[in-house]
Amino acid sequence: MTVESRPLRYFVAVAEERSFTRAAHRLGIAGPALSRAIRALEAEIGVRLFERTTRVVELTEPGATLLDQVRPALEAVDAAVLRAVRASAPHRSLLLAVKADADGGLLEDLLAATAAEPGAEPVAVRLCGWREHTRLLRTGEADAALTFRPYDPDGVDADVVAREPRVAALPTDHALAGAARIRLADLGITADEVDERAERDIGRHGVHDLAQLLALVGLGTTTTVLPASVAARYPRPGVAYVPVEDCPPATLVIAWAARSRSRGVAALVRAAGTVARSRGMSPVGDASG
Repeated sequence: MTVESRPLRYFVAVAEERSFTRAAHRLGIAGPALSRAIRALEAEIGVRLFERTTRVVELTEPGATLLDQVRPALEAVDAAVLRAVRASAPHRSLLLAVKADADGGLLEDLLAATAAEPGAEPVAVRLCGWREHTRLLRTGEADAALTFRPYDPDGVDADVVAREPRVAALPTDHALAGAARIRLADLGITADEVDERAERDIGRHGVHDLAQLLALVGLGTTTTVLPASVAARYPRPGVAYVPVEDCPPATLVIAWAARSRSRGVAALVRAAGTVARSRGMSPVGDASG
């Protein structure tokens, strides 16, 4: 059975909006036309996708299953089209997604090492926000990404570039600010909670970048744990950095779209390993999981 992508896109819109009216507005089509398209899709595949009432539209169990499978498939199609368009550009560059303050201090050397690779493609940096890297890979808006764990692994492959120690960022009037080193228990967290706490603080305070996070630390609103390379490059008044001796290391990876066969991306990955080894950091390894 072959189903065209358009009715599947209609289906996704209705599922996400939980309303035919809102979905029709989002898609820019008439409500009756959308309803007919969904009924035709249900008839074609032989299952009921929605339970319809006067107030709400709910997915059936087959509908939920279809949504889980269709959404990434449509994203992959869109990404393939975008990559094809970008590949046709007369002055094409590989796009490397990086958050401005989260490259492990390797970015400049990585770009230089990549340029030295035989037949290397030009690399342009695509600056992005917190946890945005792998979405850009899946949508075809970037070819590779430098990011710290944790990251969303769906649809991407990755190699470990480097591991580095982490430090606590504390307000300078904090009781531990003058310590030579501390332990996670001093911060009231365990090793398993380090990344979870950071994510929670970012979401709770609406943090968009490192400057905002460090401003909150300086005000005494929060404390956080950061890669040591960040502390070295971003001294801030009102913020003290203290090594945390039992904290799991920060893990920097280079990621790319799964099933990519780009020689340029392969050269970028090799260069990342070369740069990390030249800095005495961990060698490249598998980052899956």
